[in-house]
Amino acid sequence: MEDDDDHVLRTPEKQDVGPGLAFMPFIVMEDLHDKLKLLNYDTEFIQTLKMKPLSRHYFAIKTNPGEQFYLFTSLAAWLIRKMGKIFEQPQEYDDPNSTISGILDVLRETGTPVTFPPNKLKQGYGEYAIFVLDHLVDAALKYASFSWKKPQPAVEVEAEEEIEQLQENFEEEELTAEYTDEEDDDEENMLHVDDLHKLSFSNVVATSEPQKPEEVLVSDMDVEKWKLEVERVLPQLKVTIKPDASDWRSRLEQMRKHRTGMEDALTSAQTQLSRLHTDVEHTLDKVASRERYLNAQLEPLLVQYRALKDEHSRLSTSYREMSARVAERTKILSQLSEELDAVKREMEERSSSMTDGTPLVNIKKAITKVKSEITSMDVRIGVLENSLLQARLRDKSQLQQDMNTPA
Repeated sequence: MEDDDDHVLRTPEKQDVGPGLAFMPFIVMEDLHDKLKLLNYDTEFIQTLKMKPLSRHYFAIKTNPGEQFYLFTSLAAWLIRKMGKIFEQPQEYDDPNSTISGILDVLRETGTPVTFPPNKLKQGYGEYAIFVLDHLVDAALKYASFSWKKPQPAVEVEAEEEIEQLQENFEEEELTAEYTDEEDDDEENMLHVDDLHKLSFSNVVATSEPQKPEEVLVSDMDVEKWKLEVERVLPQLKVTIKPDASDWRSRLEQMRKHRTGMEDALTSAQTQLSRLHTDVEHTLDKVASRERYLNAQLEPLLVQYRALKDEHSRLSTSYREMSARVAERTKILSQLSEELDAVKREMEERSSSMTDGTPLVNIKKAITKVKSEITSMDVRIGVLENSLLQARLRDKSQLQQDMNTPA
């Protein structure tokens, strides 16, 4: 498996890097697309869900967040199952938080740290979604015992030089041929290199090795006529080479050109960067020197500030204690004020009752009422005594009658 340090997107934490980091998701998405093809996702995933194949930059750009989130969770679930684990196929009505939590749990089991919030995956696209899928597909390839092999360069054919020599001989013979009919379209009369490749190798060999003549050939062609004929057909003897984008030679040449351009740009940029580095170091030294100067100037003030701060803290503590005591004394004062008000009200009532004749009148009325009640009680007592006497007399006469009656 390829090393995790090969991709910047392996760790989604952003750092202070160049502007090219914005295009890194597209590069990693292309690698992810190739890895999915290695796992036969065209037949096992696309045909199963009956959907269109994913483009090479599907999860790198925003198209349809709902559809992208569903495909992201479905693809992640398929990759988890390719790792030999059990994971149900997500449905559209499932809770997205629980689905994302299950995917991240499996990702942590593979040893991959998750340093971003899970809600970043709800959009279904972006560098975090690609980060999760890339690590899952690596784990699936590892579970399938897939290993990356080093590229093998193509072996150069030894007969290539011979073929090129034969082609040169063929071109020389074509140049010496007579052109009897001229056509209006110059393109049709052009000699293309592709036409040379179409010729069979046997024909080229046959034309490049003519039979030896039995006697010496003598040319009877006029030199002036030959030069005029050559000048006439020279514009038509054009050899066009069609560039082939898939040819490794053209790509190698492009790489060399780009490398040369990068070296030239680096030479000019390195000088500017060195100058900028020197300016930055000089500025940092100035800032450090100014900081030391300010620290030296502000040290007495800082000491005074610390002393005042400690004094303020001590006074604040004392103030809080005094405030508690004042509150307690205030409470006691309010209680004493209430008791004093009660005593004042009682004294006012007593003083007002001493100067008023109402109590004496009330006493006289009470005495008169008591006397009338005593008279009423005396009458009642006399009535009761009379009743008791009569009852005793009746009982005594009844007893005498009972004694006088013979038995």
